[in-house]
Amino acid sequence: MTEGNTSPLTSGQLVDEYFVEHRTKLLDVAAFLDRLDRAGGSPDFRVQSLRDAVRFLQEEQPGRVARMLEHFSDPTAVPMEALDQKGAFGAFDRARLGRD
Repeated sequence: MTEGNTSPLTSGQLVDEYFVEHRTKLLDVAAFLDRLDRAGGSPDFRVQSLRDAVRFLQEEQPGRVARMLEHFSDPTAVPMEALDQKGAFGAFDRARLGRD
């Protein structure tokens, strides 16, 4: 194990152990997006947020999870007077704030 490495497994061991599992997860996302494309309809901010989040997977530096969670999270600091929904959406609708 090299200094600064916090994994008890080597990179080769990690790939051997987890590659197929994570390949399957990516295929699940692709299948979901294919089904949405076939269904047509209007765009949904959650789907756009998911599509936008894919860019974090392309980064080759630590911290992808934190950046992705921040991307999905509500960036506002001012509390709402009342909740607009009972459930969570899983992504923040940035269009409501006029943000990209």
